[in-house]
Amino acid sequence: MVTTPKLVFVGAATLDAIALVDTFPEPDSRQVARDVTYAGGGPAATAAVAAARLGIPSAIVGSVGDDGEGERILAALRQEDVDVSAVEVVAGQRSGASVIVADAGRGTRAIHTRVVPPLRILADGRADQLVAAAEWVHADHLGWSAIHDQLTRFSARRRPRLSVDGGNPILGFTAAGVDLYVPTVDALVLRYGDAPVPQLLTSALAEGAGTVVATDGAAGSVVADSQGARHTVPGHDVEVVSTLGAGDVFHGALLAGLAHGMTPPEATGYANVAAALSCRGVDGRSAIPTDADVRAVLGSAVTSAGRPVDVLTAAPTEETR
Repeated sequence: MVTTPKLVFVGAATLDAIALVDTFPEPDSRQVARDVTYAGGGPAATAAVAAARLGIPSAIVGSVGDDGEGERILAALRQEDVDVSAVEVVAGQRSGASVIVADAGRGTRAIHTRVVPPLRILADGRADQLVAAAEWVHADHLGWSAIHDQLTRFSARRRPRLSVDGGNPILGFTAAGVDLYVPTVDALVLRYGDAPVPQLLTSALAEGAGTVVATDGAAGSVVADSQGARHTVPGHDVEVVSTLGAGDVFHGALLAGLAHGMTPPEATGYANVAAALSCRGVDGRSAIPTDADVRAVLGSAVTSAGRPVDVLTAAPTEETR
């Protein structure tokens, strides 16, 4: 039986080569890496993998080249049960790829990436069908333009809810009409100026976002909605091997939590745990947990019905940066 994806992710899918080192290399130096691995990457693609592994049928809309790297990208997504029927294989183009050096000592990384083939969403095509049937559509910085243009063709009744990864700059982005805006705190500062977090959240809501979830690394996240609710959600401590892809896992897990029936604060706590557990792997995908793994950390009180849970729900806060 074919399952219609509840979540559709739009944007980049790449193949990554990752070296885990003790310290970043100096120019013209040579050092032995702790590990070198190859894995699928890309913000939208990794978020889709996270959602699928967490038990929510998911699809990706994107593009790859007609090369061996594109075949590996698609094979890795299929292995995770991500629907790739709306990924366009672009003739004569090379697939997106990255070379990443991860500094184990400082928990940082440097990413060198090759451009992903142009992303197109054709009217009445497979991507259009998937988007029309989805509960949520999530776009990264490369998927925003295409999905924003596509959703203007939908009536308000048919339109799926829209989530946007705001961690990277997005040309022409506006939060107006975005149901769930998920930037980092640093991205909010770049967009709205250096101000306390509550003021940054208010600015994003004033621009038109329905709900804002601002992430701040290990410090956790802050959730705000247009009704004035504010929640701080703590991070989860874990022994970090690499933070590569943790933000992308957070986005996929956040939507998975919502699809499981959780409230935004609960889903944010769920996503914080999933993202933290993913940092146990060198690459962005190998250590992504299952739904059972995350629930085991949160405790048996977290249910698919999304009942309020003390560990996830915090009182409204006026916390400043």
